[in-house]
Amino acid sequence: MWKDRFGEAPGKVFSAYWTIKSEPDLRQLMAERHKASITVALLLVETKAAPLTFRRWTPETRMVRGDRNIPVPPPDARIVTSDIAIAPLLGWTTEGYRFGYGMGYFDRTLAALEPKPFVVGIGFSEARLQTIFPQPHDIPLDLIVTEKGIQTVRDVF
Repeated sequence: MWKDRFGEAPGKVFSAYWTIKSEPDLRQLMAERHKASITVALLLVETKAAPLTFRRWTPETRMVRGDRNIPVPPPDARIVTSDIAIAPLLGWTTEGYRFGYGMGYFDRTLAALEPKPFVVGIGFSEARLQTIFPQPHDIPLDLIVTEKGIQTVRDVF
């Protein structure tokens, strides 16, 4: 069961992000998922102030520069629907809320998806916050993982 939820099962789509600034680097995890015959996708901005798009990625994908000069799969890469989505955390709370770069893309994306993917936030334990003062549009994550292990579990197992 847990393997299905965390992108270990072939046939699932595992989406991640391309690391920027001090975010945890997921490239090795992405390559491992690909090698295990799991479809890997990267989140990218195709339209400003709209939900993100999930485009298929492989270790051989020739990346192009996207929004804010972040490397992304090219426009001809297949669009997929994510089963398991990984989100970067600049900050997080024990209730599963995340603090990001403040553009609202990730929450806008989760609100638009049906069914909603299982969402895992990846960050550092020192980034835990007392609160982010969640707004009605903020959507809590299902799980938070840091270098110290699982920090937040919302009916996962």
